[in-house]
Amino acid sequence: MNQQLIDNISYFIRLSEEEKEWISARFIPRNYNKGDFFLREGQVCREVGFIEKGLVRYFVTKEDGEDLTVDFNKELEYTCNYASFLDHSPSSSSIQCIEPCTILCISYDDLQQLYTHVAEGQKFGRLICEYLYVLAIHKVRSMYSEQPEQRYLQFLDSYADLVPRLPQYYISSYVGVKPPSLSRIRKRLAR
Repeated sequence: MNQQLIDNISYFIRLSEEEKEWISARFIPRNYNKGDFFLREGQVCREVGFIEKGLVRYFVTKEDGEDLTVDFNKELEYTCNYASFLDHSPSSSSIQCIEPCTILCISYDDLQQLYTHVAEGQKFGRLICEYLYVLAIHKVRSMYSEQPEQRYLQFLDSYADLVPRLPQYYISSYVGVKPPSLSRIRKRLAR
């Protein structure tokens, strides 16, 4: 049984011992190397992953080939393109491992069974969706209404522990600026 996964789910809902065993049997561990893709743009996302170890980034590729980093997930967080997963449409973004990763994966069908087999499974699904919705709204608002310096400060507030693990160009892409602009922002803030 993966205790980290069970502890995470138990934060949201109560689980019986039988439900813990049932859930653990449906999350399959997969190992990824640095640079491997959990999901490529254009593929249908067929699994939700719980990151046991490692770090991933979400990015979209512009027509000119430039990657724009839109999010990160680390240990003890879930990773998935939820829109693609829910409606089986091609993913509009990629999910790539920045570090070697161990990800516990559950298929769409098994997750649907979890919602019915686990007494509070529906509640778990609802709470996770509500949490993701709020995060998405905050990110969209930030990109349209805040200056890059404010977005960088929010990045530091949300992801301070990731700074040593991330190349600066991923951070600048996430903030929405070129690397030289991020350097200027960091110099201003250091004063």
